[in-house]
Amino acid sequence: MQTLIDELLSEQSVLQTPVAKFSEVHDRLPDLQPHYRQLIPLEKPDKGEGEQYAFEVALDRCTGCKACVSACHSLNGLDEDESWRDVGVMVGGGEAPAWQQTVTTACHHCEDPACLNGCPVEAYEKEEDTGIVRHLDDQCIGCSYCILKCPYDVPKYSKKRGIVRKCDMCHQRLMEGEAPACVQSCPTEAIRIVTVKTGEAAQAERVFMEGQGEHSALAESDITLPTTRYTGRRLPATAYAADRDVLVVQHSHWPLVLMLVLTQSGLGLLLATCLQPAAGVAFSLVGVSLFMAGMVSAVFHLGQPLKAWRFFLGLRTSWLSREILAFSVLVPLPLLWIGLNFISDFTFKDSLFATVRMLMPLFALLAVFTSVMIYHDTKRSLWRVDRTSLRFFGTLLLMGVAVLDQPWIFGILTMAKLAWEYSFLRLRTQKDWSPDAHSARLMAGPLRFACMLRGTMALCAVGASFVSPWPAIFLLLGAELLERMVFFRAVSAPKMPGNFGPRSAQS
Repeated sequence: MQTLIDELLSEQSVLQTPVAKFSEVHDRLPDLQPHYRQLIPLEKPDKGEGEQYAFEVALDRCTGCKACVSACHSLNGLDEDESWRDVGVMVGGGEAPAWQQTVTTACHHCEDPACLNGCPVEAYEKEEDTGIVRHLDDQCIGCSYCILKCPYDVPKYSKKRGIVRKCDMCHQRLMEGEAPACVQSCPTEAIRIVTVKTGEAAQAERVFMEGQGEHSALAESDITLPTTRYTGRRLPATAYAADRDVLVVQHSHWPLVLMLVLTQSGLGLLLATCLQPAAGVAFSLVGVSLFMAGMVSAVFHLGQPLKAWRFFLGLRTSWLSREILAFSVLVPLPLLWIGLNFISDFTFKDSLFATVRMLMPLFALLAVFTSVMIYHDTKRSLWRVDRTSLRFFGTLLLMGVAVLDQPWIFGILTMAKLAWEYSFLRLRTQKDWSPDAHSARLMAGPLRFACMLRGTMALCAVGASFVSPWPAIFLLLGAELLERMVFFRAVSAPKMPGNFGPRSAQS
């Protein structure tokens, strides 16, 4: 006697996945070459007509099976936690009936790629004949700035290789007339390669951006001009990434935290001694030590530091290149400033001392400004120029005032900076999602302890300043390090739907 369980098991044994059904049809049909030729263009883009290759995704065919993700991972030999293609979910807003859509996403091979423009060593190129944005692995220094610049979280850092990598549309396969891995593996043919004209309105924003403005989890499409086309289904204006509200902190970037805080703190001490030489050589020595320690720590952020000498290649477009140049020019001045105090008198000593005293504030402010612009240029709301300037120049100012033995002024300025920072938390109660509200919720949630400790240490520095500048300096240094860590971890990073961020950021 056959039981209900037997019947269910028997039925289960003949169920087929979409991939299995596709394989069965593939094996049965004699010649599928004409069929596959529909997945990629028969001819290369016409350069004279301003054409390039682009992905086209049929939303009504995408089932979210992730066969494209698996194929991409296998063919390109990616690391375990590395993925060049993602499959996410978009859901409807407050409209009935309920609505959702799976979306497969990869590099959009933008017309004006932010990754290319931000790279300090020209490790990216946009092919003239195909429009494919390729990453040149042998030129990459592993600075990860392209990751911060990309509005879609496309480039991925490989810890094993110390470089960044990304989708190149399976360039080698296309050149041989073969479909990219994601295209060939899709059982429903939801992905194909098409030829599009540059300068026409891209369709990627219909999936990610349309009608959402500042409430979107992604950057505006006019930043980079993505070329990906989405067809088959029109997404409502209220659509958003299903994981948009998940509170996942971003990378701490401790080498950058140390570089920014130590260089700014050291320069603050040095500028104070420029304004008031009577402050003493000891403060100058500490300032130089902090500054040089910050410069050294920056090296540890690079996966390939020996290639960093090529930074001058990106001076035309990259603020990171400009920052490296500004700090490289600045480095001799603090060393001369402290060194002249230990060198016996010579003919031009006073003139040289006065020259250094005049030039160091100018170059110091310029260097800090380039640091501000690096983060402002990423188009992330928390890092916009006014907010970043107050943080970076604020660190420099507070350190300088602490040396001048003006505890009341130091206390007022520190309290003002704290009040401005904590006023940001009021945004956490906003009803509608926004990048700022998301950052505020991160500060009030996963990063609450760091924010509270940062405020406590800053207040302790104010109290200590009435006794001696020395404990105030080091307490303030600890407080600013925590502030800068929150600066990185609380940012609402633009991304494609379904990507919760790197595993290291979730741990």
